[in-house]
Amino acid sequence: MKYALIFTALLAGAGLCRADKADRPNIIWLMSEDMGLDLECYGMPAVKTPNLNKMAEEGMLFKRAYVANPICSPSRSSMMVGCSQTLFDAQHHRSNRDKPIPEPYKPFTVFLRDAGYTCILGSEYVYSYGQKIDCNFKTEPTGPYDGVENFGLFDKLNVITPEDQPFFQQIQHKVTHRGDWWNKIRSESEHPVSVEDVVLPPWITDTPETRYDWAAYLDTVEYMDNEVGIILEDLKTKGLDQNTIVVFIADNGRCNLRGKGYLHESGTHIPMIVWGPGLIEPGQVIEDIVMTTDITATILKLAGAEMPDYLDGNPIFGVENPVYREYARSARDIWDEIDECSRSITTRKFSYIKNLMPEVPWDAHQAYLDLNRPAIHVMRKLKAEGKLSGAQLAYMADSKPPEELYDLEKDPDQLNNLATNPEYAEVLQHMRTYEEQWESANHDMGLADLGKRVPEMTMEWAAQTEAGVKKRAPDLWKRLEAGELMETQQFKKYRDDRQPKNKKSKTK
Repeated sequence: MKYALIFTALLAGAGLCRADKADRPNIIWLMSEDMGLDLECYGMPAVKTPNLNKMAEEGMLFKRAYVANPICSPSRSSMMVGCSQTLFDAQHHRSNRDKPIPEPYKPFTVFLRDAGYTCILGSEYVYSYGQKIDCNFKTEPTGPYDGVENFGLFDKLNVITPEDQPFFQQIQHKVTHRGDWWNKIRSESEHPVSVEDVVLPPWITDTPETRYDWAAYLDTVEYMDNEVGIILEDLKTKGLDQNTIVVFIADNGRCNLRGKGYLHESGTHIPMIVWGPGLIEPGQVIEDIVMTTDITATILKLAGAEMPDYLDGNPIFGVENPVYREYARSARDIWDEIDECSRSITTRKFSYIKNLMPEVPWDAHQAYLDLNRPAIHVMRKLKAEGKLSGAQLAYMADSKPPEELYDLEKDPDQLNNLATNPEYAEVLQHMRTYEEQWESANHDMGLADLGKRVPEMTMEWAAQTEAGVKKRAPDLWKRLEAGELMETQQFKKYRDDRQPKNKKSKTK
């Protein structure tokens, strides 16, 4: 009875209703891959997302949610553990896959399972079953976990039943990730997004190729929205919708220039919607800053599970006094063959980025992006022809500024860097102080190994593929350079496996 009373008090807090419900809720965490604030309910033109719109209307829409890293595996690592990936050596993309996570850190599903939750990975209702884990420490999808010999994170795959209650389900919406399915999804859509209606950000040049690529991306967003609708309908069919909380986010920013991999808003600022009929009070719009590690803390709190001391988040729904953040702190480190190190602080008004390797340009000629960003080829050609200007030319610069400062109220697209403007010297120092204080209180392993680290080349296939297709299928490469959206995963058959393996070079 004591625990029932405790949970009843939780349900009476901010964002929740029906305080007489004593049962612990089921929780579903939906993660759309590589997608920014590109939903209809966030104001994105041309796209239709009726199911997520409905979730937002019937639940909570967070306007300022951020990730700890703008790349999938470090971001997912932070969410799975509940704190910055830089604290447990998970900051480099696709690294440490054969190493157990160091003590005292553990995947949060360990605590959920100890609390009696059935943990389920994936869903039969989404593209490719949505079972991606992608953490930078040793894991297995299912099975026991002790962090020594056993590394299973979940109990089962795909299917939830009433007997699984209380359950936690994590589902990845892979369809929005760059892939060979984009053209197919667009061709099969009954209402493909109009290339005339899309609105490109100012740092991407406006051409037929870039418009088509953007429209095809939004087609995958609409496909994903339909998947969300099917999942919610399944809950209703199984009689589980009245005791289930659904959290929807993106794992990092959109898969386009200045998005995924960048510490600008388009790389770290993500959608977040929380829904639960009878549990979540409808129509709430939260303007305060939150991070995805706050979701981890919230889930553990709602489950009545142990909350380890290393959590850097706070429950943001389900408590009487949710604790929001003064700022979001994010980090960018190695991504494939590109060694990089940047840190950012974002408040409600300002964005600060500290580039510790300013010699690495925004267009670093990364092989994966060469294969999967049609706009980069269009813009390189226009730059060579002297036809770029403004934000587009700035993105193609040969280096980055050591510091960036933006007024998000006046300049939401972050086009006017105020870091050298004397009128903002006090603001700049204030933002620097936030970062200095964070570094003083935490051991950032990505800063500790700066200048000594070497990319593990775990995505070496991309560089090999690029080299191979240029050599063996030059006509295909010419089409790619012209900005065509192509099925580049098929290019692997041309990969040059005779390319030298990682020589521990730090030349980028």
